[in-house]
Amino acid sequence: MNDEFYMQHALREAEKAYANGEVPVGAIVVIRDRIIARGHNQVEKLNDPTAHAEIIALTSAFNYLGAKYLPDATLYVTVEPCLMCTGAMYWSKLGRIVWGTDDEKNGHARITGANWPFHPKTIVEKGILADDCAALMKAFFRERR
Repeated sequence: MNDEFYMQHALREAEKAYANGEVPVGAIVVIRDRIIARGHNQVEKLNDPTAHAEIIALTSAFNYLGAKYLPDATLYVTVEPCLMCTGAMYWSKLGRIVWGTDDEKNGHARITGANWPFHPKTIVEKGILADDCAALMKAFFRERR
């Protein structure tokens, strides 16, 4: 199993969001090659601007483990995290974060720039299945314009 394998699972979560009329972002949390948590955007469903895929997946992982830190976990998310989700990832002390496509409009880098917004020990990988992740977002917004 590799990053592409797990990003495919995150993409399946994003497809669930898409099917429900939500911005198609999906996330999963993996520890020792096992998916322990999943999430997809539910902002519209829950009428909650904090109901992002990453937050839902992190909360599920905390509940599953009975812990507030995830130093042995990898979070896979289809789109570059926003500033809010980046903060949650920082405080989660994730071991690794992997995302698919960058988000120039709403991603954390628009605000943080070159400053490292993640926990100092967190490893970040990006661009995994970027074209697939971007295509889902583009299709979603093309339908709504």
